Amino acid sequence: MDISTEGWQLNTRRRWLATAVELFSSMRFAISLLTLIAIAATIGTVLKQGEPMSNYINQFGPFWFDVFGKLHLYAVYSAWWFLLIMAFLVLSTSLCIIRNAPKMLKDMRSWRENVREQSLRNFHHKAEWNSGVSRADLLAQLTAHIGRIGYKYKVIEKDNATLVAAKRGAANKWGYIFAHSAIVIICIGGLLDSDMPIRFQEWFMGKVPFDGSGVIAEIPEKHRLSLANPTFRGNTLIPEGTASETAIIPQQTGVLIQDLPFTIQLNKFIIEYYSTGMPKLFASEVVVKDHETGKTFPATIKVNEPLIYKGIAVYQSSFEDGGSHLKLTGYPMTGQKAVSFAMAGDVGGVTPLKNSNGVDYTVEWSGFRAANVENMTKNGQDVRAVNAKQTFNEQFSADLNKHLGSAAKNANNKDLKNVGPSVQYKLRDKNGQAKEFNNYMQPVLMDGAYVFLAGTRDTPSEAFRYLRIPADDDDTVVEWMRLRAAVANPELRAVAAQRYADRAMPDAKDNLEKLRAQLSESSKKGLSIFAGDGQVSGYFAVSKFLEQIPAADQEKAADVFMKILNGSLWDLWQVAREKDGLPAMPLDEKHARFLQLATNAISDSFFYGAPVYLQLSGFDEIKASVLQVTRSPGKKVVYLGCLLLVLGVFSMFYIRERRLWIWLKDGNAEAGTGASALMALSSQRKTLDFEHEFEGLKLQLMQGKNPIGPETH
Repeated sequence: MDISTEGWQLNTRRRWLATAVELFSSMRFAISLLTLIAIAATIGTVLKQGEPMSNYINQFGPFWFDVFGKLHLYAVYSAWWFLLIMAFLVLSTSLCIIRNAPKMLKDMRSWRENVREQSLRNFHHKAEWNSGVSRADLLAQLTAHIGRIGYKYKVIEKDNATLVAAKRGAANKWGYIFAHSAIVIICIGGLLDSDMPIRFQEWFMGKVPFDGSGVIAEIPEKHRLSLANPTFRGNTLIPEGTASETAIIPQQTGVLIQDLPFTIQLNKFIIEYYSTGMPKLFASEVVVKDHETGKTFPATIKVNEPLIYKGIAVYQSSFEDGGSHLKLTGYPMTGQKAVSFAMAGDVGGVTPLKNSNGVDYTVEWSGFRAANVENMTKNGQDVRAVNAKQTFNEQFSADLNKHLGSAAKNANNKDLKNVGPSVQYKLRDKNGQAKEFNNYMQPVLMDGAYVFLAGTRDTPSEAFRYLRIPADDDDTVVEWMRLRAAVANPELRAVAAQRYADRAMPDAKDNLEKLRAQLSESSKKGLSIFAGDGQVSGYFAVSKFLEQIPAADQEKAADVFMKILNGSLWDLWQVAREKDGLPAMPLDEKHARFLQLATNAISDSFFYGAPVYLQLSGFDEIKASVLQVTRSPGKKVVYLGCLLLVLGVFSMFYIRERRLWIWLKDGNAEAGTGASALMALSSQRKTLDFEHEFEGLKLQLMQGKNPIGPETH
């Protein structure tokens, strides 16, 4: 290879490098990167980040879950492609600063004194006049004036002339430097506070998330992060009377344990409420013990008032149950018995349960709240309201999916009330399948009647749907449970059907006796249809039955059927009370209303999906405080970047650079004229304000002088 070839290759590499630098430092490249970052940030905002993988599977299904997972959309801000975009943005902005900052600094120091008289005459904003005084006197007048109005100037002697070069607002270029530097600094600060240090430890130090269960102190070292970890954001849950010296950092496939340099002991968790029942204060009274020195000190952590110690900030995040002791009463939701049984459990624990059919279940107590502030304003009519424009079948077909509606249907109006304690648990069968329930302890006033709310859902991603069990005269569910069991009892249904026929036709004789027998049979059949066959029950079974009737007769048949059903259910209720040795209920408006609500609830109960209903009867509350523990060394770096960004934007938009030149020449001594002046003014942005400034400056400098008409602009 000869020298000429080597030179050609070297020049080619230099041209490629120059082209690459030109591209990476260009405005179009930076705007493209910012657009991509904006799109990624939108995805990260819309799609909740860092959730358990099961939540995403339930939300998107297996196919899209896999697609989104390969794109790393569940952790956008730590995805390799997002970090690559950020790296290119830092590179692009840094190259832009490196290329342009020296030129700008040089230009800020420059007076641009190498101008000539003819070049000043080519300026758009110029003016020329004769002063009537000597050049020295005119120079003194002009420099004194431009100095007073904020211009810095330099006087340069030319051949038979004097040039005054002045400038104002040169700090405008600092705005460009500050704004671009701010982008780099903010990105670096964000990187310092990101989970990149944790990712680095997973890639190169063998740290892996822990996806099991057990005592935190016994979790192996490979799942723990040391005190030297430069940045983290985790949570710690501390029940009253206990302490914690670790924080939990959630990961997609488990958690990492972050050791802390101190222990936090929670003495008391304080929560205060407004008169509406809404919380107004969360606070944790803690004692902090330093592991290195053994020093202890008390502190109170409130919302927006964190504890900051050894570079770690401890925020009051929320509160949870700390293992409250619960007492409950269980009622069977299937079968012919309504015998209750006592049950107990601790939040976070598991209690075995065997139903009347001998099937084994376990109850996982997942939550307890001593106070629940709900919006009790209901939007629209009750789902079972009669609509005269619909047939019975259309009405119940339309309303079927609404039967288990939200307990707090709210539109725009709000009626906030504390509806008392609630318990949340999962009922898991022997096959591992589980459903989640949320039951309120006290009856709630809804639509003019008190009902017990029993919530159910199949997956955690769903909202709870609520069964409304009407409260009886003693504010319990006992009467409803009695009626529910009676509906499932064929013998009691037969007795009730006969009593209904006797009550409807008390004086039937001879030929009417046969009609009463038919009425008794219709009542018995109606109760049987409503009780169902285990697959189709309640109003849905009634709707299916009425579909067999010709459409023209369905509405009339539905009206007759419901009258017989309602009357039969009243007698069934009285028969069940008689069986239990209780007197009959008086037939009045209050108990008729109860029966209607009870009938609706029995129809809904077939969708409840549990063999038992567990009602909270007592509790011993133990609170737990959830504290967010963070170490964020990049926070101050980001603050510095934000300050520079504000200064830079302010400088670029509100500081305008102006350059002023004044060329002075001696007058004609023989003609007796004074020195002449040629002024030119320039600015980066030609705005209306600049036009006004030029006109004002021109008049001030020419005040009392004789302008040269054709050269004045």
